[in-house]
Amino acid sequence: MSAPQKNNNPGNRGARREQSAKTPQTRVNDRIRAPRVRVVTATGEQLGVMSTRDALIKAKEIGLDLVEVAPNADPPVCRLIDYGKYKYMLAKQQKNNKTKAVRMKEIKLRIGTDVNDYNVKMARSEQFLDHGHKVRFQLRFRGRENAHQQLGLEVMAKVVEDLRTMGKVDQPAKLAGNTVTMVLTPLPTGQRVKKFKKYEEDDFDADSAEFDASDDE
Repeated sequence: MSAPQKNNNPGNRGARREQSAKTPQTRVNDRIRAPRVRVVTATGEQLGVMSTRDALIKAKEIGLDLVEVAPNADPPVCRLIDYGKYKYMLAKQQKNNKTKAVRMKEIKLRIGTDVNDYNVKMARSEQFLDHGHKVRFQLRFRGRENAHQQLGLEVMAKVVEDLRTMGKVDQPAKLAGNTVTMVLTPLPTGQRVKKFKKYEEDDFDADSAEFDASDDE
């Protein structure tokens, strides 16, 4: 009887590796590698940064799983949730998002934007991203501000850092004339964690065409 033949087709192995790269596995409980994590409850309450060991103990005490939802954050963000229900809801949300129109929303900034106004704009950005929309940030220099255009790029870098648990850079900050523009695209649904939730406006409609980006650049 001849020995079974091995599948030595390198194309198949490459396809499997490519598929694996496209669908990274969510780390849960003991599979989480980071020594420290930022812990968030299922309702979005921030419990702060703690050792992964303490976070696992806390999850077991309340009968839930520790699920890494934002692995690229520093430290990674983990939720205390039922992992089985999490996978079901994630699949359901992804199915719904496929039929939802993705639009480009716009946020306008200034070098001198005050802290409260900035926080409100970031809360709006999070809502746009959470609804699956891309967000274009635009910062125009006026008068003497044109002599300090580097400050505009620094504002954009701060936006990227502040929204890193909700979106990633789709188009890097680009300076053209007196304007800097940048575009963020949403993270996958299950990885999104809001940082500016307390600044959300009760009557804000993230799907309204009022906030769609204009093309009069």
